[in-house]
Amino acid sequence: MQGKIIRGIGGFYYVHTHQGVYECRARGIFRKDKEKPLPGDLVSISVLDETEKKGNLDEILPRTNSLIRPAVANVDQALVIFALVSPKPNFNLLDRFLVLMEKQGIPALICMNKTDLASDEMIAEVRERYRTSGYPLLFVSAAQKEGIEAIREYLRGKTTTVAGPSGVGKSSLINLLQDGVQMQTGAVSEKIERGRHTTRHTELMWVEEDTYILDTPGFSSIELFGIEKEELGDYFPEIAAHAGDCRFRGCAHLAEPDCAVKEAVDNGEISKGRYENYQLLYEDLKKRRDTEGIETPD
Repeated sequence: MQGKIIRGIGGFYYVHTHQGVYECRARGIFRKDKEKPLPGDLVSISVLDETEKKGNLDEILPRTNSLIRPAVANVDQALVIFALVSPKPNFNLLDRFLVLMEKQGIPALICMNKTDLASDEMIAEVRERYRTSGYPLLFVSAAQKEGIEAIREYLRGKTTTVAGPSGVGKSSLINLLQDGVQMQTGAVSEKIERGRHTTRHTELMWVEEDTYILDTPGFSSIELFGIEKEELGDYFPEIAAHAGDCRFRGCAHLAEPDCAVKEAVDNGEISKGRYENYQLLYEDLKKRRDTEGIETPD
């Protein structure tokens, strides 16, 4: 029997199949091969107890991709949710997330919640900041149930990882996306009952036919592991679009003359806020590499 892992906790993996949700233990071969099953994995299982819906996880089918943070597999896109107010958006954190998605080749959507609490000026600022970034930008209000259908259209037929800081209304939006949905596969074990307001583990949820969302724990910081400063510009789509016109090959877009990226910032083709975050992230990566290169005496 085949299915999708919807959650893994305490050595158990909960697999969504057409016959129900099965609580499975992974075979020892996974530990031997240092292969860890992830939410979103397509797997083969063998049923041990049909009544109790228990089984063994026998095989992880080939993945299309896998992410480190959030730790998920077979993702089509990422929906990153921030609030316009309460809490005030941390654009540096948002851009870090977008960089990681670009690095891993995962298309991203930006969702800004709490439009009911935000001024027109706040909304306009976000629009301007990401106007030339290429990312779809959705403005919604979970409290007023506004903009939910627009999100559904982007999610339909795909597996989407949903991420964002704590307190931005991520759980409220996910509950609205699942509003009226009845899992046709039976009740999930009480062992994996999800808190109403806090997500502590990554969980895959069925929305409609061929449509899943992966809810992940809220984050307050993101490290750009595995990224070098020289490649950072490749992960800002609007910067990458202009980098080929710079005078110098390998231009860092900081102090070099005849830099097409800086010219695009001056012309409004790249938002000043996005460019400033690029500068900050570049310096962070530079400092990290400089620090890593320091040898300490024994």
